[in-house]
Amino acid sequence: MTERNPQLYGRVINWDDIPETELRRGVRRRVYSTDEVMLAHHRLSVGMDLNPHSHDDFDQLVYIAEGRCNYYVDGVPHEMTAGSFLLVPRGAEHYVEPLEEPCVNIDIFVPPRADFAASLTYLNRSR
Repeated sequence: MTERNPQLYGRVINWDDIPETELRRGVRRRVYSTDEVMLAHHRLSVGMDLNPHSHDDFDQLVYIAEGRCNYYVDGVPHEMTAGSFLLVPRGAEHYVEPLEEPCVNIDIFVPPRADFAASLTYLNRSR
């Protein structure tokens, strides 16, 4: 078993406490992670810059927390509303297009993505 990060236990963190990063026009992200799972909170604007991409090493679980969007997987649109889940298989090209604002997309990654680790420096701040 790997060593666990003691900074994560017994600590309440609200989405509003997590620094938000603007990724590109119309996309803002916050990231929370445990040792085993990562959540990426995306606030999306209608007309945002779209970003079709794929991941070869993990599946992606998508949850729409607010709003309505089309979530494209290999060119097929899936209309999603608040409360909807969609599993995107590894290797599938995917992207999201919000249809109304606010649109909040929460992506769930197991294991946590190493390329998002820099977003977690806020955990080093004292409580």
